Amino acid sequence: MAGPKTPPYYSPTYKKNGPNYPSSPHSIRINLYTLAIAVTVLCSIAYLIGRGSISTSPVSNVAATIPCIPLKITSTTAVSKNSSASIDDESEGAVTDDGVKIYPPCDIKYSEYTPCEDPQRSLKFNRDRLIYRERHCPDKSQFLKCRIPAPHGYKKPFKWPKSRDFAWYANVPHKELTVEKAVQNWIRKEGDKFRFPGGGTMFPNGADAYVDDIDKLINLKDGSIRTAIDTGCGVASWGAYLLSRDILAMSFAPRDTHEAQVQFALERGVPALIGVLASKRLPYPSRSFDMAHCSRCLIPWDQYDGVYLMEVDRVLRPGGYWILSGPPIRWRKYFKGWERTKDDLNGEQTRIEEIAKKLCWKKFVEKDDIAIWQKPYNHFQCKEQKKLICRAQDSDRAWYTELETCITPLPEVSSEEEVAGGQLEKWPKRLHATPPRISSGSVNGVTAESFEKDSQLWQKRVSYYKSIDDKLNQPGRYRNLLDMNAYLGGFAASWVDDPVWVMNIVPAEEEVNTLGVIYERGLVGTYQSWCEAMSTYPRTYDLIHADSIFTMYKDRCEMEDILLEMDRILRPEGNVIIREDVDTLVEVKKIADGLNWDSLIVDHEDGPMEREKLLFAVKSYWTAPATQDSKNTSSTKSPRV
Repeated sequence: MAGPKTPPYYSPTYKKNGPNYPSSPHSIRINLYTLAIAVTVLCSIAYLIGRGSISTSPVSNVAATIPCIPLKITSTTAVSKNSSASIDDESEGAVTDDGVKIYPPCDIKYSEYTPCEDPQRSLKFNRDRLIYRERHCPDKSQFLKCRIPAPHGYKKPFKWPKSRDFAWYANVPHKELTVEKAVQNWIRKEGDKFRFPGGGTMFPNGADAYVDDIDKLINLKDGSIRTAIDTGCGVASWGAYLLSRDILAMSFAPRDTHEAQVQFALERGVPALIGVLASKRLPYPSRSFDMAHCSRCLIPWDQYDGVYLMEVDRVLRPGGYWILSGPPIRWRKYFKGWERTKDDLNGEQTRIEEIAKKLCWKKFVEKDDIAIWQKPYNHFQCKEQKKLICRAQDSDRAWYTELETCITPLPEVSSEEEVAGGQLEKWPKRLHATPPRISSGSVNGVTAESFEKDSQLWQKRVSYYKSIDDKLNQPGRYRNLLDMNAYLGGFAASWVDDPVWVMNIVPAEEEVNTLGVIYERGLVGTYQSWCEAMSTYPRTYDLIHADSIFTMYKDRCEMEDILLEMDRILRPEGNVIIREDVDTLVEVKKIADGLNWDSLIVDHEDGPMEREKLLFAVKSYWTAPATQDSKNTSSTKSPRV
């Protein structure tokens, strides 16, 4: 597909053997030219000497499993690199002579496209209980077959921990929050950067001081609290400042009138998802979080028969804490500023207290602006709650699962001192200790021995990854990692000493639900069907890991749609590692070439005789064309740092 002489989409010179590509001496590019040569040589050798292994390099001998047929050599690179077309909705890309489909850029209007939280589509749905802000995904006929552009001037995010406090304006070009939340000190624009001072509606002295205030009430330092959930997170400053205490918070907020809250959180390098408490369960298993938090999150906890607090109870671990600051807490001081009457606020707090009692929660403390409740360690003494217990449900099921007005049952105990579901080790011992769900035998097919073997396997695999691509050894180069098929969380656990965090995905189609195990290890994640888009903004992750995803979804959805979604959520110059059978991986690489990824196939860590191979890829850097607005607001510096 020919384009104008001056393409509207910016793409700097991208050298195939340049700094973006793994530089290990074992790494050799497998493109159509080398593939054709390899096929010819291998066919000749096979004819002369029959079977035999002649390669000791981890570079995959893909041709050894491909029939010896003539290959027509034509260049796809020129088409994909120089294509300047932008498309809208259902347009299709060009196909080269050798069958590689080229995926052109989407229109700039899609630069922040979140398919399942599309603001226009959401208007068709019920506004009651914010149902219109839940996931509503497009059908297959509406899938985009193009690459989502980054804004003009997009820069590589600041390295952690600097990214906690700074982000490039060009990456998230929205000023709305700097105006709407100016007095609350959420975010400030300073030249070509945003600065996050750590402020918040209820953080007059900053999020760090606010976390210190909580630490004075419950111990945040001894490792007993590791996972947390922040409902209505804003720009996730609470979660950002918990990280220095070794507490990993899952922050979420809807895609709403405050532009890009979750996008800012992820740009800062803080775990976050687009999400809302409405009519469906949160996408987490039961007993996931040690602590739940709401700081003026505007969730009507006292309404709908307390169903939202019941959902918090479901995902809160036995003995876990629920923290509430903002309305109605300390209403006697703030009622005028909140523009509500004393009776209204007093009534709201009374109703919340009543729901908490129904849940068998105890009021732990209320001091100044903060109130904290504690969930019981078991339901042994909660006799009045027995009639409210949910019946005949899987408490871990949470993918498009309706909320219920009932209390999620805890595992049975024999005494009131026993912790329902089992006592967890304190962090960091929790990471490698056998999770209670496994030791109790509640995860089908997983034992303490197989758990230990899986942990050792992923230590070996991640070490191998780092030997192939030396950039994986560079602290700070990566921050946001995604494991598309996490199983027991072994991949994430192997990165624990690096300055990264991993979003662990357990596919909704997986027969064995292991996400609860991942949380018991002190890691975080969510459920996801990869036939749909993820609830996140474009350019969210620095590295995506996909183990057997295309095998799992072979008869469920199209390979190209999964790869297009990976391209959407991957940052420019982000990395991909895919593990698959060699035949599947050859198909994947063909689509990756059409996406303009720089990729190669290498051998399995156990050697060339294994059919499973690995594809290492780097997404190319390119952006949308400059507009008059971007020219007026962007920095004159280089678009990459």
